[in-house]
Amino acid sequence: MAYFLPQGRGGNNILSMSMLNHQLIIRFTAALILGCFSLGAIAQAECSKKVYLTFDTGNMSVAEKVAEILKRQNVKATFFLANEKTFRGDFSLDDSWKSYWQERVKEGHHFGSHTYDHTYFVKDGPKGEVFEKPQFGPKAGMTVLYNEAAMCKEIRKVDIRFQELTEHPIQKIWRAPGGKTSPTLIRMGDMCGYQHIGWAPAGFLGDELDSGKHPNAHLLEKASRDLKDGDITMAHLGIWSRKDPWAPAVLEQLIINLKARGFCFGLLPKNPINPSK
Repeated sequence: MAYFLPQGRGGNNILSMSMLNHQLIIRFTAALILGCFSLGAIAQAECSKKVYLTFDTGNMSVAEKVAEILKRQNVKATFFLANEKTFRGDFSLDDSWKSYWQERVKEGHHFGSHTYDHTYFVKDGPKGEVFEKPQFGPKAGMTVLYNEAAMCKEIRKVDIRFQELTEHPIQKIWRAPGGKTSPTLIRMGDMCGYQHIGWAPAGFLGDELDSGKHPNAHLLEKASRDLKDGDITMAHLGIWSRKDPWAPAVLEQLIINLKARGFCFGLLPKNPINPSK
């Protein structure tokens, strides 16, 4: 592009000013781009460790509070779902909770099965079977012998119901209620195509413990101090027995403390398995 400027000193001044402004713009742009890259590098360097937040359904009394905190802190978590009775008198996989789960899907969280009827492992049975005790459903409180097909149905039923509610499948992961398992039970889940996910010792966040003996301040201090890189945590979306709810008092400050220690927050599974069925 040609520039027609007055000749003489005035023209030279205008040209010099134009060139100077042009150089300043180039330098400013370069500095801005470099600064953005530097900030990105700093942010990446600060996130030197990863922790995995997980929540089991429970009675859902703090479900909205947990969702609110996660959204405000821009943190993703993994939810393990069972069809448990809630504080409202309905069940956590009823249509009345449809919008709640749909919103969590939109926010990018992950989901796993916690067995449909919150079915506890009791002991291994004969012929590669297991004894289980459902907490809810038509066989609640009964000790029932499950073969591989029955156990697979119990795990997968959550996946089917979640797709009915959200048009979105869960991840191919599950968690046994209470974390109670055996090699036989783990194999059943693997054969069904669902990887079992437990939690780290330091990841037990204590929300189901007696709040008189285990106050929230103590639980916050312990988790903030003891969690380490790669740990999976476990808490609930509500617990019947705890008088002083854990999530409103602990969750947000725990996230803030972990961020300050250089943690970022991952989604499960860490290493997906290939379903065999």
